Amino acid sequence: MGLVIRTWNVYHGRTHPKSDRTYLERMVRLVSLDAPDVVALQEVPLWALGRLQGWSGMRALWAVAVPGLLGPIARFLTDLDPVRMKFTVAGQANAILVNHRFELGEARRLILNPEVGKLEWVRGGRQRRVCQAVDLHAGGGSLTVANLHATNNAVVARVEAGLAADFVVGSPQCILCGDFNVPTFAVPDFSDPIEGIDQILVRGLDFVRRPHPWPLKRRRIDGALLSDHAPVEAEIAWM
Repeated sequence: MGLVIRTWNVYHGRTHPKSDRTYLERMVRLVSLDAPDVVALQEVPLWALGRLQGWSGMRALWAVAVPGLLGPIARFLTDLDPVRMKFTVAGQANAILVNHRFELGEARRLILNPEVGKLEWVRGGRQRRVCQAVDLHAGGGSLTVANLHATNNAVVARVEAGLAADFVVGSPQCILCGDFNVPTFAVPDFSDPIEGIDQILVRGLDFVRRPHPWPLKRRRIDGALLSDHAPVEAEIAWM
């Protein structure tokens, strides 16, 4: 059976370049429209976490990285001026969307830079970075999906990607995906990376279709280019 896996840094629903509109709901609906097996998201504002399941029709699990400063009002302020408003006022999280044909096993997370406090971004602009993981079961088989969002610094990001790989070292069949924030970074014992910073890597699994970014036209809405990242998609042979 082939598994369709996607990863996307949704940039809080913003366009690239930034415009006066945000499209988060439409982005989530777009990336989940054809019932993929797993979608890993990064930079999801906290106000949207409870809406992911309704928008996508998939089960949603998340791991908060940056706490929200303004609570529900952050959505209103961001929509009012998405160009100038700092998205960290809304907080952000990683999220994994899972097709209902899977049974969910253990979900866990690892803070990749524990030296950064919960509100460090207020004082010094640094953000906590998180890798979340969940075990999935179907048809007598099991695999682990891990969703990484590393620091926007190539040197630090290499270390964090290694920590994320160690986090799931006990899983014989594993997908490690997300925004690595270091281009074309190879992780030992995983498949080769593609160009760019957004990756889908596997261990103990084979690709039916190797990871590839969506073409620009697939992520345009109303003439706007959604996010400053392209979704990356792969199909994986399983069982």
